[in-house]
Amino acid sequence: MNESPRTPLHREDSLPVDNRRVLSGRYELGGLIGRGGMADVYRGIDTRLGRTVAIKLLRADLARDPQFQARFKREAQAVAALNHSSIVAIYDTGEHLIHDGSEENVRVPYIVMEYVEGKTIRDLIRAHDVTIDQAIDYCLGVLGALEYSHKAGIVHRDIKPANVMYCEGTNSVKVMDFGIARAIADSSATMTQTQAVVGTAQYLSPEQARGETVDARSDLYSAACLLYEMLTSRPPFVGDSPVSVAYQHVREIPEPASSLNPQVTPALDSVLAKALQKNREDRFQDAAAFRRALRAARSGVPVPALAASEAPTDPNDHVPAPSTPATEAFAAAGAAAAGFVDEAPTGRLDATRRGTAYPLVAGDDDAPADALPLGLPPERERSPRQKSRRRAWIT
Repeated sequence: MNESPRTPLHREDSLPVDNRRVLSGRYELGGLIGRGGMADVYRGIDTRLGRTVAIKLLRADLARDPQFQARFKREAQAVAALNHSSIVAIYDTGEHLIHDGSEENVRVPYIVMEYVEGKTIRDLIRAHDVTIDQAIDYCLGVLGALEYSHKAGIVHRDIKPANVMYCEGTNSVKVMDFGIARAIADSSATMTQTQAVVGTAQYLSPEQARGETVDARSDLYSAACLLYEMLTSRPPFVGDSPVSVAYQHVREIPEPASSLNPQVTPALDSVLAKALQKNREDRFQDAAAFRRALRAARSGVPVPALAASEAPTDPNDHVPAPSTPATEAFAAAGAAAAGFVDEAPTGRLDATRRGTAYPLVAGDDDAPADALPLGLPPERERSPRQKSRRRAWIT
């Protein structure tokens, strides 16, 4: 007898309603309000306190990973301690037992969060409903949340428009999903390991794409990508695949935002140029510095240009082979290189000759036949009187 293959149960909506209606005998699930690559978010009711909450249920296939369960629980507890006006508050965490017909039941982690009414920045960008002033305000709110979380030792790792919500009633932004990406991918995880979690590579920092350790400055890079998209309606890099976009984050320099939106000022361009540096040492070192620069840019003050000794370092730097010999390069420098020689008996530089270049290379076609090395002029012929004095002195 042939049996039809079983469809694997990967999502919560594949399960009977009665099995997922109430979590832990306390949180009653309502309608679905959001769906992502890693979880579904429902509007719910805390029956014990009688308040509306948002409940996020993780996918059952991720819940089967014991390492994920341990990281999720540890990180959720840490994020629950965050109390900031620009961070969606976490009220509770737990596990929901699901009977999927197999011998072993699945324990699906869930997070109970503050219910926020508003629109995500992603929706506002798609509707072209973000002005430059609003983009700066939204980014300042995100940076305020990051400054607070970084001081508490929490790195978000997944800053993007879909994880930031604008609340029109309070005219403020709320950063969501703190700790989720970190719970799934530890600091040594590579992009391949986190690709299913992040869902898009358009906001990955170069070090994330290279599989290096992630720190607070990686969040600041992602926040700069968010600001860039709010100003231009597109991310800094686009491509046909996540791999191609990640490659651009590592190798390419983004177009200035002003080239896509003429209303973007040079001051804002300078802020983005620093925040999107490939080497994290060349970016803003903390969210507070980023916020100060962004406020100054709003007033037209750009980020100060770096001195030559502090120029941004390219992780792909190499020492190029000189195209011309050093002596030729020195000769081409003109009076600045050769004008220090003068035939004046006083040894002082003749002001009228400071703009004159001397040939320095033997065999130069433009040099006179009797030219001396280092551009010295030929010795002038002595007068008969000088010659007679010299013979008398020698005698």
